[in-house]
Amino acid sequence: MSHIALYRAWRPQTFQDMVGQKHIIQTLQNAIREQRVSHAYLFNGPRGTGKTTAAKVMAKAINCERGPTPEPCNVCDACRGITAGTIMDVVEIDAASNRGIDEIRDIRDKVRYAPSEVRYKVYIIDEVHMLTSEAFNALLKTLEEPPAHVIFILATTEPHKLPATIISRCQRFDFRQVSMPEQTERLRQICDEEGIQAEDDALAYIARLSDGGMRDAISLLEQVSAYGGERITLGDAIDVTGGLATEQFKQLADAIRDRDAAAVMPLVEGLMQAGKSADKCLENLIFYFRDLLVLKLAPGGKVSTERIVDQEKYREMANSFSSELLFRMIDVLNQYQLEIRHAALPQTIFEIALMKICTMQETGGGASAAAGVPAELASSAGGGLATGEVQRLQQRIDTLERKIEQLLQSGVRPDGQSAPSGEQAGGGARGNRNSGFGAKSGAAGGSGSPSIARVKLDPFLAAAESQATGQVRMKWSDILQRVKGNNISTHAWFVNGDPVSAADNTVLVAFKNSIHRETTEKPANREVIERVLNEVFGRPVRLATVMLKEWQTAAEKGPAPAGELLMFEQEEDGSAPKEPEWVEEAVRMFGEDLVVIEDK
Repeated sequence: MSHIALYRAWRPQTFQDMVGQKHIIQTLQNAIREQRVSHAYLFNGPRGTGKTTAAKVMAKAINCERGPTPEPCNVCDACRGITAGTIMDVVEIDAASNRGIDEIRDIRDKVRYAPSEVRYKVYIIDEVHMLTSEAFNALLKTLEEPPAHVIFILATTEPHKLPATIISRCQRFDFRQVSMPEQTERLRQICDEEGIQAEDDALAYIARLSDGGMRDAISLLEQVSAYGGERITLGDAIDVTGGLATEQFKQLADAIRDRDAAAVMPLVEGLMQAGKSADKCLENLIFYFRDLLVLKLAPGGKVSTERIVDQEKYREMANSFSSELLFRMIDVLNQYQLEIRHAALPQTIFEIALMKICTMQETGGGASAAAGVPAELASSAGGGLATGEVQRLQQRIDTLERKIEQLLQSGVRPDGQSAPSGEQAGGGARGNRNSGFGAKSGAAGGSGSPSIARVKLDPFLAAAESQATGQVRMKWSDILQRVKGNNISTHAWFVNGDPVSAADNTVLVAFKNSIHRETTEKPANREVIERVLNEVFGRPVRLATVMLKEWQTAAEKGPAPAGELLMFEQEEDGSAPKEPEWVEEAVRMFGEDLVVIEDK
């Protein structure tokens, strides 16, 4: 058989052929066996894990001439027709290219008619999250009460983008990533059947690169077999996928160990000249240091070292790095991996990542790094501060920061006096600017709006295009979704802000409307947002807000002479701006909390 047709030949035709989804297969088979098939299913999970394949096998199982049966025979006309795609009653739709309301209306009109060739009409909608909101609304009623002869199977890689009303009307099945042993076993089976001799290291390497997707693993095997012929070696797999060989790993690791940034550049240039992919090299390097770390932390266990042949040299290299330094290096490389995927110059990003970890220093016991204290401080003063002293200093700093934050929230000015309110706030806006507080004037100021401390914009202006800012922007949709899951009212105000910069473990968000910003700054809302930020980034991250107009002005003019700007837009006379009358009236009548009415 031609290796070009390898994936098509090994695509599962029965539930038994599928790999890694035993719990889902058993549930579906039991439902078919007991005649309890649902009218709608939702299959979600990573790419290449068998969602669409399971949908087609399900369609064959319930329409098989010998069934409904837990396993289709693949011999009868119905099974063969569904496999070939010639049965008109089994319709597969790609929602990415058929996402409009007209296509869904066409389905809604046709479901009323009985199937003409098989037992059930089956509609398989792939990438269903791509449908428009209007299309979802058109699908909703049909999905809720379809005719008895119709079954819908929705497949998606992003279930969080589906309306809750759609999800609640389906039986949901979560497809998981296929484990490496299961993938390796299936790849070995394919090679044995196809007469291909493959090294175990090569198959394990391919399985790891597939990132849990069986389809990707078979595609990579097909690609490597086309290159290597009847024999597949680890070197062939590395060459085809653009990874690094063992000796190249050692050369890079030696330069990083010796902190020799000058040796990195020719090594990277040589890799690129050899046709290596910068993003694949970076990904492989993360796995390499991960294996070093596992070897140090679990020396007695079995370590996954598919890319390393000489175990002695591998152990020798592992002893050259401390566990704490390996943790930090992996974290830095992972951050650059997020950027390199969208970079115009991936080789440059790869070089910067390597030079960055080349300049990282050991921190002694690791306590100073964990507490956020720079290595230079921990190692200064002729031999450095003791670990206990560094920890005590950091604890005192944290205590002072918490006290200052509590004072700011309670409205106490830095000089020890209470912040002005009411008419004093309106008349003393200039004084408030000097004292570091912004306050609303008039009725809004007396309504208990939160005091918002000023912030130094200089660090944020310098970090507007930094790696940290880019990381926040890439994760912004996830942050908003998590905030919505915690508190929908907080999300309604917070969604109107845009992340403009990130510096010093603080995310700066700009708002066009001051009422959105003020409500976001309320302690209850701030607590929800900062808790989500901590979950997403895995460390304490604070929230700061600024008016968009002020941020744009600061970005155009550069830092202010005093180095500080109020995070509050003010009128020309120095007073805080007033909201439009209709906004203030709405707040007085209905309050600031958003109420969402859901139609059950």
